[in-house]
Amino acid sequence: MGASETFYRLVRAFVGNASVGRESHRNPRGRPCCNLLGPTALGFRHRDDVYEVTRLLDRIGVDVNLVAPLGATPADLARLGEADFNVVLYPEVAAVAARWLERTFGQPTVSVVPIGAGATADFVNEVARLAGVDPAPGLASGPSRLPWYSRSVDSTYLTGKRVFIFGDATHAIAAARVAATEFGFDVAGLGTYSREFGRELRHAAQAYNVEPLITDDYLAVEARIAELQPDLVLGTQMERHIAKRLGIACAVISAPAHVQDYPARYSPQMGFEGANVLFDTWVHPLMMGLEEHLLAMFRDDFEFHGEAAPSHLGAAAAAGSDDAEPWRDQAAAVAAEGGGGPAWAMEAEQEMRKIPFFVRGKARRNTERFASDTGVAVITLKTLYDAKAHFGR
Repeated sequence: MGASETFYRLVRAFVGNASVGRESHRNPRGRPCCNLLGPTALGFRHRDDVYEVTRLLDRIGVDVNLVAPLGATPADLARLGEADFNVVLYPEVAAVAARWLERTFGQPTVSVVPIGAGATADFVNEVARLAGVDPAPGLASGPSRLPWYSRSVDSTYLTGKRVFIFGDATHAIAAARVAATEFGFDVAGLGTYSREFGRELRHAAQAYNVEPLITDDYLAVEARIAELQPDLVLGTQMERHIAKRLGIACAVISAPAHVQDYPARYSPQMGFEGANVLFDTWVHPLMMGLEEHLLAMFRDDFEFHGEAAPSHLGAAAAAGSDDAEPWRDQAAAVAAEGGGGPAWAMEAEQEMRKIPFFVRGKARRNTERFASDTGVAVITLKTLYDAKAHFGR
């Protein structure tokens, strides 16, 4: 039946056509109240999301009548009609039930999913409009540091990074908006396994001028990622495995997820604090690349020349630097043994040694992968620069 149909039938069974509505059960504090619909026990960070959204609603003077299905009892479900409106946090679970509640009790529905700083502001404004309250306290209290970073100098490194996004429709569509409008990423691919939300996914993909991928076949997802070669993959635990095999940075944004994606610390995806979490989760896999802008700055520095060992290892490492980089003779050895890897021309090898040690390994791997993919047997200077241009798109 699926989660959506199951929840809908439970709601109909326990709420029924109760004649007692929200008017006779008005919040004793005189504040408007809502239901938070969609969170589940196995949802991705749902418990933290509920806490964050509840706190955000409280700031603007809106109470939560109940949360369902997470933690709800049959008696709780019978009280769904007492709320002034419904907030659908996860449409895959609650959209159908919310439509029925709207028809039965006249409860409006807030369908804005507050993932990202921009969407959270939209969410606060929409709730305030329905509840007849002032949104200013909620907007003013936003502690998100993501917008500040987006305006900082270092963030220019993120501009144009190509990202592939896949997961449930709610998180995938929201992540695409955040990636494009708040991080400055280019959305290279967008997909979901939620076939029932294919229309919404296609509409979102059209906005980013990418071909939508709607499938539950992980091999199809892997093929698309391999084809696009993005700088970052945002997906489920399965996409993490795929990205790891392909040597691409990855962050998990959606269920199914591994236990490591449910940290002990408070880590919501929604709200202004959730925007901070998104920043940490998405940017950290790319952080090592931030040193790439040092290539030109320190290209001829005495500490970063081709023969230099990492300075933090001290003089002993420098003295034994010939052993610190065993890959120096690897290409020649592979060529002599007739191995499968491309050989390096001396000029290309010398150019590679000018790259600082902390990104040299990545540059070498990318160049060799480019050479193998394009059928180049000997890596020359031209190959090196062509590879740089290819992976710098």
